[in-house]
Amino acid sequence: MTETKANAPVGVFDSGLGGLTVVREIMRQLPEEDIVYFGDTARVPYGSKSKDTIIYFSRQIVHFLRTKDVKAIVVACNTASALALEEIKDEIDLPMIGVVKPGALAAAKATQTGKVGVIGTQATVSSGIYAKVLSEIDPKITVTGKACPLFVPMVEEQMMDHPVMMEMIDYYLSSLRQSEVDALVLGCTHYPLLRKQIHQYLGESITLVNPAYETAMGLKELLEEQGLRNTQKKQAAADLYVSDLPDRFKEFANSILPLDIDRVKMVNVEQY
Repeated sequence: MTETKANAPVGVFDSGLGGLTVVREIMRQLPEEDIVYFGDTARVPYGSKSKDTIIYFSRQIVHFLRTKDVKAIVVACNTASALALEEIKDEIDLPMIGVVKPGALAAAKATQTGKVGVIGTQATVSSGIYAKVLSEIDPKITVTGKACPLFVPMVEEQMMDHPVMMEMIDYYLSSLRQSEVDALVLGCTHYPLLRKQIHQYLGESITLVNPAYETAMGLKELLEEQGLRNTQKKQAAADLYVSDLPDRFKEFANSILPLDIDRVKMVNVEQY
């Protein structure tokens, strides 16, 4: 692979703000890689939409990212990874990685009881994608899924430390605390921002699996395999694009990313 191709940015997309947790992990694990990120803030949430709609949206975003000459694409959205990744992967000549498989592999390693919990959007949980991938890794693993739809708006309102958050966690996760589940996949990109609160609620007996971290490590492996790893020692750049509310997005990005974002650009993704 040419040096020029290795110097190209990595494309990352999500339905909104949550995929920034994946960007944060990529920046930590692959600090030399430039990133082009698209958050579909005009059409969020994806979790309540149909499979056909999610494939349609994802295809538009991939077309947009390709105009930025990216060398690989990370689907930093559990819902799009579950419902659109396999469909789109065969349509383009770029390596693509989603968040589901890396998260499932980590959960399979973490569980001792063979009982894994998955929390996510309604679409991710209903798709059964984690159960499918985990059964391919180890047919003896059983999966308990729980949709937690109100976690996303609360994270986006930055209410992680609000007392109501712990009430929501208890409402959704009390049954898991009573179960034999010993590994829990944070199956939505917003949920790593609740890691502290969920850990506090569930205690030490349940290992939390963060697919954002696992995806960054999977991307590292993928780029090395394909000869696409950027080996230049430099300060990486991040270009952030959204379909709506750039100022709000910029504020959120600056609260979680390890660099200063001075501008977020708005793009009409419908034209791609």
